[in-house]
Amino acid sequence: MECAVQPADLRPIPRGTLRTAVQEQLLPGDTLQAKWDIAQESGYDAIELRARGDFHFTARLDELRQAREDGVVMPTVCVDMPHFFGAFDEDQRRDAIAQLKAQLTVIAELGGLGVQTPAAFGMFSRRLPPFEPPRTEQEDREILLTGLTELGEHARAEGVTLFLEPLNRYEDHMVNRLDQAADLIRATGMDCIRIGIDSYHMNIEESDPVAAILAHADLIGHAQVSDSNRLQPGAGHLDWPAWLSALHTIGYDGHLVAECRLTGDPIEAVRSIPAFLQRSGA
Repeated sequence: MECAVQPADLRPIPRGTLRTAVQEQLLPGDTLQAKWDIAQESGYDAIELRARGDFHFTARLDELRQAREDGVVMPTVCVDMPHFFGAFDEDQRRDAIAQLKAQLTVIAELGGLGVQTPAAFGMFSRRLPPFEPPRTEQEDREILLTGLTELGEHARAEGVTLFLEPLNRYEDHMVNRLDQAADLIRATGMDCIRIGIDSYHMNIEESDPVAAILAHADLIGHAQVSDSNRLQPGAGHLDWPAWLSALHTIGYDGHLVAECRLTGDPIEAVRSIPAFLQRSGA
């Protein structure tokens, strides 16, 4: 079953042409329509939404419907919650899964592609005291597979995709690399779960980011971009030509979504990203 819709503005693109998007919080403006005007002027092709907890994303549905009617392109949403489906606390896990299901439903109603989430964020790091988490690796795996399967079934029913994002070792202790995400996804056997890669986390965790992209080409469904220092692309030392060439090689046809901090004038920094990526990926 095809899990993700393919609206006309999301057709595959030829090498040398990149489709870019920017997360909504990086754009000035009081409405999505105003943000979209600036995004288009800057060369972006879409806006990625952000979804807080407490069913805030569902509460935005009227706003989002109107924005879509006004032409705002919003194919994906990235979660921005205090806890996630890999939480140690069972109540927090259940809440995170309920929130994600609601977000999948909303993005489906908007005709979008899916939702990106990590397994956890800021919950535990093996690189910081006390170094040993309260669950074993096997218990972590069982929790993650249970959550992913439930979320994947909901994504399939809605016709969208769940993108699992590996985070660096200081932000999550369970899913740091593409091979770890791929192992979990394959274990679920579900086509509606894919890897959402992030250049910043890959720069920390992958010994060879290009090789990692090539090795998991069949599972990469979404991509977020920031430089080696989490600033906008071009403000660090990431090897963008190599990274973008790898995505071209595997035929990635989704958006490159700016999820970053900004240095310098924030508006000029946001405006610089599409042109920089186009130059680097040519």
